[in-house]
Amino acid sequence: QVQFVESGGGLVQPGGSLRLSCAASRSIFSILRMGWYRQAPGKQRELVAAITPGGSTNYADSVKGRFTISTDNAQNTVYLQMNSLKPEDTAVYYCNTNPQIHYWGQGTQVTVSS
Repeated sequence: QVQFVESGGGLVQPGGSLRLSCAASRSIFSILRMGWYRQAPGKQRELVAAITPGGSTNYADSVKGRFTISTDNAQNTVYLQMNSLKPEDTAVYYCNTNPQIHYWGQGTQVTVSS
């Protein structure tokens, strides 16, 4: 099992930006596709962004053009740059492989509100 530790969340006004980080306990990004997921209150967890070992990315339609996923293999860290945030982006954000095969971390709370 790989452990993930997410950080970087917080309270931000609509239109603002945040950068989330996810540190993995060992090096997997060069061999496994990674994803950022989110879960809003009362909703199922959903995949919002994914990146392959080769660097190809894809995004949920709801975040396309606003979010950017990237990895730093040397640091065993995956990032999610979130711009132009909207209230509907409010959720707990998690990282994991895609598809998910490891236990979930604690996540990081993102709240978009004025």
